[in-house]
Amino acid sequence: MVLAFDIGNTNIVLGGFEGEKTVFLTRISTSLDKTEAEYAVLVKNLLEIYKIDLRSIEGGIISSVVPPLNNIMSQVMELITGIRPLVVGPGIRTGLNIAHGDPRELGADLVVAAVAALQKYPKPQIILDMGTATTFSVIDRSGVFQGVIIYPGVKVSFDSLSSRTAQLPRISFDDPGKVIGSTSVDSMQSGLIYGNAAMVDGLVDRIEAELGDTCTVIATGGLSTKIVPHCKKQVILDEDLLLDGLRILYEKNRKPKRM
Repeated sequence: MVLAFDIGNTNIVLGGFEGEKTVFLTRISTSLDKTEAEYAVLVKNLLEIYKIDLRSIEGGIISSVVPPLNNIMSQVMELITGIRPLVVGPGIRTGLNIAHGDPRELGADLVVAAVAALQKYPKPQIILDMGTATTFSVIDRSGVFQGVIIYPGVKVSFDSLSSRTAQLPRISFDDPGKVIGSTSVDSMQSGLIYGNAAMVDGLVDRIEAELGDTCTVIATGGLSTKIVPHCKKQVILDEDLLLDGLRILYEKNRKPKRM
């Protein structure tokens, strides 16, 4: 088995795969306050919950948008298994053709998602990742990564709204059932859910117009399941996209076993 860690600003996605099969997938909160020992206890307990035999773990891979946690999670992996994991970054083979800008500025999560999407779905593509930020990665018909749109994430927008308005409550991310709200709660839910769905539809239209092509749209990330069902555009939900990307990158970069 190979362990995969996708470290985001809000959550760390932890998964395990054997070949192309996902054995388990879970999330823990991202915290810069935890030490490697505290993370190690948490990860080891989760592996025990999922009945993962530590002796079955042959490798690991990490992608991260939180640089201070890169070394900590590498140490966690080494502490638990004795194995030093791969870290997605400069020097790792991705096979991704990036058209513009400095490839080093491209977030590891965007690279991982693009690698998986290119293997799994027809081109051209728009890859929508709805996490702390909402990102749209654009890949053209030739498989070239053209660029990214970054938009405030659903929860970031909600937290800002609640913290800056005294009379608006904190709410759950539930479908209010109608666009025009009649209470503070369903008015906010409408804005968050239908507003973000309309934003996705509108940006997909604009991207396709700029490319001059119709795209396969793939969505992943924690809040995509709340927003995508309300989009008018056809959007494929793929909650395993990042784990699949980490699996593919691990296979591309693993060292051959000695005979």
